Amino acid sequence: MVFCIIINLGILGFFKYADFIIDNINLIPAVSIPLLGISLPIGVSFYIFQSLSYTIDVYRGDVTAQKSIVNFGTYVALFPQLIAGPIIQYKTIDSQLENRTQGYDKFGDGVRRFITGLGKKVLIANTVGVIWTKVSSFDTATVPVLTAWIGIIAFTLQIYFDFSGYSDMAIGLGKMFGFEFLENFNYPYMSKSITEFWRRWHISLGTWFRDYVYIPLGGNRRGLTLQLRNILVVWLLTGVWHGASWNFVVWGLYFGLLLMIEKLFLLKILQRIPRIFTHIYTMLFVIISWALFAFDNLSQGIAFIGAMFGQHGAPLYDGTSIYLLLTNGLLLLIGVVGSTDIPKRLVNRAERALANRPAFVTTGACAVLLGLSVLCVAYLVDASYNPFLYFRF
Repeated sequence: MVFCIIINLGILGFFKYADFIIDNINLIPAVSIPLLGISLPIGVSFYIFQSLSYTIDVYRGDVTAQKSIVNFGTYVALFPQLIAGPIIQYKTIDSQLENRTQGYDKFGDGVRRFITGLGKKVLIANTVGVIWTKVSSFDTATVPVLTAWIGIIAFTLQIYFDFSGYSDMAIGLGKMFGFEFLENFNYPYMSKSITEFWRRWHISLGTWFRDYVYIPLGGNRRGLTLQLRNILVVWLLTGVWHGASWNFVVWGLYFGLLLMIEKLFLLKILQRIPRIFTHIYTMLFVIISWALFAFDNLSQGIAFIGAMFGQHGAPLYDGTSIYLLLTNGLLLLIGVVGSTDIPKRLVNRAERALANRPAFVTTGACAVLLGLSVLCVAYLVDASYNPFLYFRF
């Protein structure tokens, strides 16, 4: 197990962090080591973590060793989720590699889930992403407060619909092949604490670090002091996992500190105050975190946070702010509502109301999905803006 962990983390470290380490060593006076300029294999963090999951699960006795190199290769390089997750633990998919149930109904569910994810990515994430791209190009020293907030709210929606859209597509593709993947998002922007937010956001990553780092370190079984240490270690690693840059290190420690504060006393306070205030508190700190996450340069992220709160003396708003609000307000509102469970509840209510007319429901659902897929294809053909936010992972 130790050998496999060293090899896998060595591969990850070489491809993902070598130039980052060299960059920091070069800060030492009289040191000038040339960068390696290594291309990052797409999805490297996902399949390295899955390889580690297999080794650890076998070592612990949670599963038996896989004798088929084809099945093992299928797990590590599983096509539906290889590029953008979710992270699949071997123990959750072991039996499915050889015994899967397939059928028209399951394939149809997979198609529906895939098209839903495609719509999230193409029609919402890409569209609000244009707003963020424009705002983030402004000089942070002069950008008005309202403009900064419109931009960061756009990025907040972009990263959710982008990543949850990819997860939906992966889950849908998995169903088409007979696989059942665990959910990766559960309406995280409805959370009432940072602790709850990270139970709902990128669930597969949180589960991986819990099972293979937090619990082996002792979890919460060895007293509060060691539990806080374990939280800090996990979130330092979570930040580093997301990218080879100091902004990700600070982003991880930022959430680690917030989670430690909630663990110490804040969660008890949050449980006694109205939900609207706990939700505002959660989203405020989540949105601030995305400003750190969005910029590869830490100083740029900090400067943008300063612009959000008027630190640089810029006006509250200007003509550009009003223009952005008027032209994109409806789109942002659709994104906000779409990030909650309201659309799902409305669909479920409509299906219950039409339960005695199944043919009508099926025909309507097919028409909506067909229209959505046509819109997505048309947008992809016409649009030049189609970023892949998770390329660095």
